[in-house]
Order: sequence, then C-alpha cells, then structure tokens
Amino acid sequence: MATVTYTQATRVYPGTERPAVDHLDLEIGDGEFLVLVGPSGCGKSTSLRMLAGLEDVDEGSIHIDSRDVTHLPPKARDIAMVFQNYALYPHMTVYENMAFALKLRKTSKAEIDRRVKEAAGLLQLEEYLGRKPKALSGGQRQRVAMGRAIVREPQVFLMDEPLSNLDAKLRVQTRTQIASLQAKLGITTVYVTHDQVEAMTMGHRVAVMLDGVLQQVDTPRALYDKPSNVFVAGFMGSPAMNIKTVPLTDGGAKFVDMVIPLTREEVEKARANGGGDKVTVGFRPEDCDLVGPTDGGLPVVVELVEDLGSDANIYGHAAMDGVSERFTIRTDRRHMPNMGDTVFVKPRADRHHAFHATAGTRI
Repeated sequence: MATVTYTQATRVYPGTERPAVDHLDLEIGDGEFLVLVGPSGCGKSTSLRMLAGLEDVDEGSIHIDSRDVTHLPPKARDIAMVFQNYALYPHMTVYENMAFALKLRKTSKAEIDRRVKEAAGLLQLEEYLGRKPKALSGGQRQRVAMGRAIVREPQVFLMDEPLSNLDAKLRVQTRTQIASLQAKLGITTVYVTHDQVEAMTMGHRVAVMLDGVLQQVDTPRALYDKPSNVFVAGFMGSPAMNIKTVPLTDGGAKFVDMVIPLTREEVEKARANGGGDKVTVGFRPEDCDLVGPTDGGLPVVVELVEDLGSDANIYGHAAMDGVSERFTIRTDRRHMPNMGDTVFVKPRADRHHAFHATAGTRI
C-alpha cells in the first residue's frame, strides 16, 4: 500500500499547444480508491498513464510514497494496470494468464500457485482456471484481468475504464465487486471513467477534470451537494442539473415571473468582478416541485415523460426572454403529466446553487 502524489505534473503532446494534463496537483491517500472522471479528452487517462510510466512527464513530478517515480520505467514502479480491453493472452489458460507476470519474476511455483488460487477464490474464478479467454464471457474476462493484477500484490492498482465493454447490468454488478474487492485488499487504487454514476458509486473521493485541468476533488456527496463551479455542477448527477444564466435583482435570480431568492452576500458576489446584472443558478431535477398555476412557479411545456417505475423524469422547455430553455424535473410517477401539458415548476427553498455569471465559480 502507498500514497500517490502528483506535483505540478504536466504532459504536452508533440505538435499540440495546450497540455493534455496541465500542472496537476493531487494527493491520493494510502488505501484510497480515487476515481478520475471527466468527458472524453479531459486528460484523465493521460494522468493515469503518466503514473503508470506509459506517458512522459514533461514538467513536475510523481511520487509513490516518498519515492520519485517520474522517470522510472513501468516495471520499476510496483503498479498493476487493468485495461479497457482486458489484454489477455488468447493462447494461455486463465491460470497461465494470471501466473504470467509472476513467472517472469522467477517466483517459485508454490508461491505462484498460492497467489493464483487465492485471487481466483476472491473473484469466483476457480472453475475457469483451465479455460482459455475465448471460452469466457466479457465479465469473466474482466475478472481474469483483475486477478492478474491482484496476484502481483502491487503498491497501486491502476484501472482505465475497465467496465466500458460490459453491458449495463453486468457493469453495475462488476463495479460493486471491484469496490468491495478494493475495500477487502486495501490497495491504493486510481480508477478512470467517463461515467459520473460509476464515479459517484465507487470512489472514496472523485477528481473531476476538464481540458487537462483538475476542477475539483472531494467525496462524491460533497461534489454533488457543493460543486465548486458550473462545469462540475452540470457534469455530476443524472439527469443533469438545470443551470441557467438569468437576470439578477436585489431579491435574487429572475426566471421570468419566478424569483429564486439569493442572500445579500450572494447578490454582492454575483455583481463583483464583472458579473454585472446576471447570475448563473442551478437546481437539480429532484430539488423542485410541481405547483399550481397561481403558486409562482415557472411554466414548463412537457416534451417527454420518462417513467422509471419508482418515479419519473419530465423533460420540457420554458420561454425565457424569448429563448426556449430546456428543463428536467423528477417527480412522483403518480403525478405524471402528459406530453404537451404545461406544468409549473418551483425549486425548493435553499436547494439552489449559485455561480458567478462570467467566472463560473460558486458564490
């Protein structure tokens, strides 16, 4: 087990002006499960590959515990990586795949046998040890790839979108297995995904990246409840937060005839540093109610109703200053409207999020 520290770590690919990873400062605790998340091209996989030694670090450094591994070859870093495509040897059995790295290290046969069978027991792979990868399902192959990493007993596990090739049901099942396995082994794990639901359900902490820059790192709950900027607010959560830039009054944010109250301090911060008479306000689909036509809600025309069984998502639009703006509301399925209906939406008191209109930072 080990800590991992990125200090101003930067990667600039030849022929590009903007760094793929830009001065990343991040500390990962001993035994922590940290998830790197963000849209495609945000630098999360590059950050992982820099730690693995598969990408150069052009500036800054990376440490595992107190050891500087910035320029060490991958085999000298004591890490094990699980890839998206499993990367199993097709001509070898499951046992041979899991044992391969240990054989290269000249580990004794008895020790190899002990470690492979122990990992197979953890991953419920005992009955598949004699099979070859082509005889396994996608979920079983992913567990073999996990087993191959486990037997090495590394200081750090690195996982690069390991579940993206699995179907939806198996993905949910396997992420539960990975999270419980990591808790049992206690090995520091860095996990990359583009799926924010995966990030929220698996990580002790989640690091959100955009354009190579770390936006926020915190617990899943803190990211959800107090996003530090507009990007994090919109990225974390499914369905996404309703975020609009609207006129600012002394009383708050004006959504047509509905005003979301803001404190005096929030209004002052919104007007500072070029904010002017605008403010960006967000509220989550589950943090609002459908009210009566005379209760001061925002009129939203329903375009689609998504019945989820336990509740429902309403997708619609509202006319705001002559522009059609989209909104999503989560409601009790017993009160589902029909397509084409107009519903009146009111955010719950103190459940909104306010951001500076130009800087995008939380106020």
